[in-house]
Amino acid sequence: MQRWRGIDATPADWGRSVITIGVFDGVHRGHQSIIGRAVRAAGELSLPSVVVTFDPHPAAVVRPGTQPLLLTELDRRADLVAELGVDGFCVLPFTREFSQLSPESFVRDLLVGRLHAAKVVVGENFRFGHRAAGDVDMLAQLGKTFGFEVETVGLAGSESTVFSSTYVRARVDAGDVAAAAEALGRPHRVTGVVVPGAARGGSQLGFPTANLRHDPNLAIPADGVYAGWFVRHDLVTGVDEKPRPTAISVGTNPTFAGEHRTVEAHILDFDGDLYGDTVSVDFTRYIRPQQTFDAIPPLIAQIAADVDRTREILGC
Repeated sequence: MQRWRGIDATPADWGRSVITIGVFDGVHRGHQSIIGRAVRAAGELSLPSVVVTFDPHPAAVVRPGTQPLLLTELDRRADLVAELGVDGFCVLPFTREFSQLSPESFVRDLLVGRLHAAKVVVGENFRFGHRAAGDVDMLAQLGKTFGFEVETVGLAGSESTVFSSTYVRARVDAGDVAAAAEALGRPHRVTGVVVPGAARGGSQLGFPTANLRHDPNLAIPADGVYAGWFVRHDLVTGVDEKPRPTAISVGTNPTFAGEHRTVEAHILDFDGDLYGDTVSVDFTRYIRPQQTFDAIPPLIAQIAADVDRTREILGC
């Protein structure tokens, strides 16, 4: 998949294409439905498919301070999109000036002028242009003017739930990572760099942990203990190591009067140095809330029980 940032960086030989547009934060099952339809439509027309997305989140520019926490960082979003078979990933820097573009200018200058739209596939609630003035009906009318087709895709979900980024964030925030995974089509992931912590996990408790320094704009599950998977990334080869079962703690370590929320992973049956490595934890199942213990022995006993429960959940 080709990736580029800014419409002016579009490959010079980029011909007619099938386009889908959106923030696509999380690339959840609703997004997958839209992107998948664009890929299939491109195949039917023997044309490349391209995802057009935005960075930063439009709310950060239009309503500063109200932007939501991110489910996926931009690089992760691109990787997930690539897995769906997309040919091009175009990131449009979302600036104040860009937010002022009229719907007509957005279509004429970007979709037609640079990406040569033959077909545009969007969700049924798609909005675009200054003050979100454009909707799917306007897009269809502009398509007739500029010579491209428009196809809308209905909202995806279960009988009781529409899959959306807002819904997934709410589930993550509540610690319901199983429901979040159902909507995402995979576990919610937090990526970061392993940094030194208080070093009491191994020396005092007998359960060493990897402490993640992550993007503060990422959505982190509610305080508590979770079962999940630990993945170490090789940034040189681009090949990830095999996921390892892990018990994950999120919170402030109240037993030790902690003040800052941390994400710590105890990798089962692992002994090694991870400092400085880029890693991810995938949250599979909530185990229990954060607790405060009056002494170390009951804390150790509870951690041991958490590890046993993790093995049971993950089947290892």
